Amino acid sequence: MCGIAGLFNCNLPADELRLDQAVAKLTHRGPDDRGIFLDGRFGMGHTRLSIIDLAGGHQPLFSEDRRLALIANGEIYNFIELRSELTAAGFRFQTQSDSEVILHAYLAFGEGFLERIQGMFAFALYDALEGRLILARDRLGIKPLFLARRPDGIAFASEIKALLPLLDQPREIDPQGLAQYFQNQFSTGATTVLRGVERVLPGEAVVVEAGKTTRRFRYWSPLAVRTEELDFDEAAARFDALMERVMVEHMRSDVPFGLFLSGGVDSSLLLALLTRYSGEPIRTFSVGFPGTSLTDELPLAEGLARRFRSRHREIRPGPQDILHSLPLTVWAADDLMRDNASLPTSLLARAAGEELKVVFSGEGGDEVFAGYGRYRTSPLERLFKSLLAPGSGGFRTRGSFRGRWPKTLFGPALLAAAQSARRPVQESWRETPREWSDLQRMQYVDLCHALPDNLLVKADRMLMAWGVEGRVPFLDHRVVEFGLSLPDRLKIEGRQGKLFLKRWGERLVPAEQLYARKRGFHVPLGEWLDEPFLERLNRILPEHPALTPWFKPAGIRALIARCRDERQGSAMLWAIIQFAIWHRLFISGNGERPEALTDPLEILQR
Repeated sequence: MCGIAGLFNCNLPADELRLDQAVAKLTHRGPDDRGIFLDGRFGMGHTRLSIIDLAGGHQPLFSEDRRLALIANGEIYNFIELRSELTAAGFRFQTQSDSEVILHAYLAFGEGFLERIQGMFAFALYDALEGRLILARDRLGIKPLFLARRPDGIAFASEIKALLPLLDQPREIDPQGLAQYFQNQFSTGATTVLRGVERVLPGEAVVVEAGKTTRRFRYWSPLAVRTEELDFDEAAARFDALMERVMVEHMRSDVPFGLFLSGGVDSSLLLALLTRYSGEPIRTFSVGFPGTSLTDELPLAEGLARRFRSRHREIRPGPQDILHSLPLTVWAADDLMRDNASLPTSLLARAAGEELKVVFSGEGGDEVFAGYGRYRTSPLERLFKSLLAPGSGGFRTRGSFRGRWPKTLFGPALLAAAQSARRPVQESWRETPREWSDLQRMQYVDLCHALPDNLLVKADRMLMAWGVEGRVPFLDHRVVEFGLSLPDRLKIEGRQGKLFLKRWGERLVPAEQLYARKRGFHVPLGEWLDEPFLERLNRILPEHPALTPWFKPAGIRALIARCRDERQGSAMLWAIIQFAIWHRLFISGNGERPEALTDPLEILQR
């Protein structure tokens, strides 16, 4: 796992000093090594976390004739098979790195090389002979990649903070991205909160020539999936073979690995599979919140750890540890989002990083196999919601700020932008094949938006902040295609979701573990809005310079009063606090890393 950055100018030579500053912003993603390459108007840089070929995987990688230069972030899981095929075709490899297959696959297969690569990745491939740069991101968006327009060309990087030294224009907020963040928890699609900075989409490639984007294309999309009428036994037989192959490939590593164990379906199954295929105890990590109203899941995880004889470690953060982790998680997320599970995930990653470089986790299981309760809403309820908010079949119809609060809180610019905050969901819903079921459409919407722009931001950025690579086998694109293609009756039955995966897993994990009520990964932040904190917040937040262009000071005071008097509205308040922290770090600041534990209100007063 690594960090990448670069720039391609239209006229001027690439600035090595600024490129070096950009690469320095990504040291947390790759603390083991650093490399920079310049070629006239083009420059690229790389930071490395050594996982495969510890001694010989320095990047940039070059073809033998140095026509091609490559920097890559992620893992190519089928590199052994692809390397054998390319070697048989006459290509000679200079390293044992999994990333080197990208170079030779490009020469062997042309633009079709992207379809031959399986893994999680974001890379920049420079062809000096053609004067062409290809930027590409993996099919599900597991690895991040951002693109910025500059007056004299383009810049790209794994994280927005690395783009800051490369931008030549003042940093401004994109109202549409900001409205999406407040209403949906995250900005989505190509849109980010920073004007002029966009995401390369999952499964997308961008071609840049002479500093200008000349073409963008999707090399993979879930829209090609069609339903297969299978019974459970047929589907289980296929999934047996698929998961064996996926796990063998995902477990390829020259360093030890561990697992984040929550006690839920996905991480429980991963523990069983990792134990089966490794043949030795797995290092596992769990987090709980003693002293809060939340159900403590540590006993569930501990029971599984005993069953599979894992080497288990529990993390029990106190309220202040969680609260003071907020500035670092906002910095780490980089791409403004507000999944509060980022807080315990960061604490888990910090603990894991003391021992390991690679950790598995269960992201994707709910999207791929239909585990969320929102997928089981009754047709009548969805019909009613679709009448109130048309365009998505009654799915994801309500924003986080609703009722009187948008008009109470939002200033004119934010209120106007919020009117179209649902547009990405509506567009994704409409582009699905006519023969798909509504369940498949709901899965697809989440695969396009909530997964890459929220959950995978957490999974990648919280771990990489501590130099840890996250691997997510349920998001191998072959598993995604399999789950999306299953008939609805194998995924949902009554109030039971993720039915196929649970039935399939009964041979591996006790049934009571699989069919227990889904708890989710919640953080009790609302319980920690005590009177002293709210009093300080009331002095700092309403007139804060990050907020006054977008919010009404009186509305913020009203929200704080509601949290104090009615114990309601904490999610909205935390959303505003996180934006103010992000603004301090990325707009008025230069993306500097806060201390691991920092009072969030002290950050806002600087």
